[in-house]
Amino acid sequence: MPPLSHRGQAMPVSPFRKLLPFAEAAKQAGKVVYPLNIGQPDVLTPPEMLDAVRHADLTILGYAPGAGTESYRHKLAAYYQRAGIPARFEDVMVTTAGSEAILFAMLTCLNPGDEVIVAEPFYGTYTAFAIAAGVAIVAVTAHIEDGFALPPLADFEAVITERTRAILICNPSNPTGYVYRRDELEALLGLCIRHDLYLLSDEAYREYCYDGAVSTSVLSLAGGEQHTVVLDTISKRYSACGARVGALVTRNPAVWQAALRFGQMRICPPVLEMLAAEAAADLPPSYFDGTRAEYQARRDLTVARLRAMPGVTCPVPGGAFYVVARLPVDDAEKFGQWLLEEFTLDNQTLMLSPANGFYHTAGLGRQEVRLAYVINRTALDAAFDCLAQALRVYPGRTAQLADAAAVATA
Repeated sequence: MPPLSHRGQAMPVSPFRKLLPFAEAAKQAGKVVYPLNIGQPDVLTPPEMLDAVRHADLTILGYAPGAGTESYRHKLAAYYQRAGIPARFEDVMVTTAGSEAILFAMLTCLNPGDEVIVAEPFYGTYTAFAIAAGVAIVAVTAHIEDGFALPPLADFEAVITERTRAILICNPSNPTGYVYRRDELEALLGLCIRHDLYLLSDEAYREYCYDGAVSTSVLSLAGGEQHTVVLDTISKRYSACGARVGALVTRNPAVWQAALRFGQMRICPPVLEMLAAEAAADLPPSYFDGTRAEYQARRDLTVARLRAMPGVTCPVPGGAFYVVARLPVDDAEKFGQWLLEEFTLDNQTLMLSPANGFYHTAGLGRQEVRLAYVINRTALDAAFDCLAQALRVYPGRTAQLADAAAVATA
């Protein structure tokens, strides 16, 4: 057969779907599998969104403008302004999910062969978007011992080259839940201004910050109009992952116009889903209060259960609905597969995401996992019962390996 493209060969398997075949086999064998691998919340989608689609007054499902319907763009601009983000109608381009916003930003702001700096661990599919755009990721490493705080600014500056065109962040972070402070973002923007770089900010989880933390949009930073691009989505905001509606938002008109030309290539964003998103944009800020409280309760349960397990290291995430934890296992990917193939507790087990897929640097994250606390607390508690028992009996537990090594050298 003819050879695949270099991009096709380089495209990685999704880190949160990598173990899916083993999970499907476990379900077919009759096991209950708790899905902590992917950010698919069990929080109900707002009924207003579903009703907007059910009662759509349409006789022809036709094309929309490439930037999205004007009515939704106006509603989205109003939503941003209520959130204290100075985005105007003309700054908003609707995309087919946040995924397209990320890809369009890379295609618009970087040339093939250019470099984008990303703090690792990062959202695993950034790697796939970079490959699709012909862009090279350069990683600076955040560490679990520091709660995955933003690495020192000097680490970013040290890897800037003549090919560097952008810094990409996710705030609050997927996968770590770290929430970047305003002063950290201002320092990053200052670096971008000095080196004439773009600051791309994935802000999919802005509503979900805990313990008084506040998510700051890069669009609200003074002096960043020409440098900042926000990548957004309704997927996590309204538990509407299947709607596939996002946005690219920038005050830089040249970036917006170039992104629109990519948008015209795919004609338009999905029309029915924009109707649903428009209905959601009318929801008051108080809508998020109950959902935020539920996620914080799940966060607290997750951290408490993990910290009670011997040998587990677990920072406290300040936002989103993920935690990256270090487990006392030889290899998290092998452990995840073992959980699905060989382990059961009362015919139950769990699926997790090995964290090596969220790192760019080879070898990092080998003992770490990302867990999504997106299922109800009763199910979450049962999943952690499984994890606690699995860590007691897993053949590759590092404490057992250390004991075996001590015996061998005695």
